[in-house]
Amino acid sequence: MSSQEVEDFLDQQRVVTCATTGPRGWPHVMPLWYVIRDGEVWAWTYARSQKVRNLERDPRATLQIEDGERYEELRGVMIEANVVLHRDIELVAGVGAEILSRYGGDSAEPGFMEAIRAQAAKRVALRFVPARIATWDHRKLAGVY
Repeated sequence: MSSQEVEDFLDQQRVVTCATTGPRGWPHVMPLWYVIRDGEVWAWTYARSQKVRNLERDPRATLQIEDGERYEELRGVMIEANVVLHRDIELVAGVGAEILSRYGGDSAEPGFMEAIRAQAAKRVALRFVPARIATWDHRKLAGVY
């Protein structure tokens, strides 16, 4: 995929699968909601989650975003990333507000930001800084495999 196709694809999709290295060396794979900020994937999660503990020990993660049902429709993006954990409550709340707005939350609703800030106190923001990106789009294969 071209850079523009990757950008469009990430804007269209809803869930990123995040793989970190667990405490016994096995992959720990979990889904996350996300937003794109300045071309990078950002998410938020509970500060005490296993994925955060894994990232505190080893800040590398692999992300996969995919789409398609049949082989000839498959497409996706894999991002090997270094993860920066952010704990500043206002930054975490900002990321949380963007995520919840993207997934259907109403930021105009009374108390929206207060509820986000209450959650932000227990969460961290995850900034995935790409080290390597791989993409595929089987729709471009024109039936030749």
